[in-house]
Amino acid sequence: MTHVIITGGSSGIGLALARFYASRGARISLLARTLPLLEAAHAVLAKSGNADAIHVESADVADEGQIGAAIARCEEAFGPCDILITCAGIVQPGLFEAVSPDAFNRQLQTNLFGSIHAVRSVYAGMKQRRAGRIMLVSSGAGLIGIYGYTAYSASKFALHGFAEALRSEARPHGVKISVCFPPDTETPQFIRELEHRPLEAAVIMGRVAPWTSDAVAGRIARAIDRGRFEVFFGWTLWALGRFGSTAKPFLNWWFDRAILRIGRSR
Repeated sequence: MTHVIITGGSSGIGLALARFYASRGARISLLARTLPLLEAAHAVLAKSGNADAIHVESADVADEGQIGAAIARCEEAFGPCDILITCAGIVQPGLFEAVSPDAFNRQLQTNLFGSIHAVRSVYAGMKQRRAGRIMLVSSGAGLIGIYGYTAYSASKFALHGFAEALRSEARPHGVKISVCFPPDTETPQFIRELEHRPLEAAVIMGRVAPWTSDAVAGRIARAIDRGRFEVFFGWTLWALGRFGSTAKPFLNWWFDRAILRIGRSR
């Protein structure tokens, strides 16, 4: 039976993925910081499947020791990890000089190093077994820098580079690495993010309806099945991923003009 480990699995995309894999009869291990949310997620999943196939661990992915120990307990419970999906992430929009160093670093530690810590915990075993799949969850903000998202974009761009380099190392050993770039998605974190999103960022990003967590999760799971490396959502992010170096000069020119107009109207 497939063992799927999902960081950030207590809500949003992570929980949607857990529901998807539970419907397939997989063993699911969920990791997140907040134990009550994990227990609530366990209860939700248990209603539609086998409660004994759901394992939860409270851990902070930014702490390498915590995440390593938590994943070891997951593998002790359900066997080696077959699929790792790193959904854990945080976003705190704000101008660079207004975001505290602690808040800036927290986004880097969680979004980038949290994923790296999780990968490190399963990678050696996957290589030894010559089997395993890893999906790193980046963001559309990992394809183009967004006004007010200096920390978040930095962490998600870096995750893409990590995925590209690791893919080359892992491929000869039978381990498949993937990275996805979700758009705005209906999650509890997205609601909190909107409260702090700068007007300039809102204008630049436009009034595009957010995707549902289930729609994003379904595309991620299908990409894992097919062994795809990069996963985009919608034609805009696909174009950025495929033709970003050509399109970004024009986009940045347009962004600059929009930002200037907002500044003049204040």
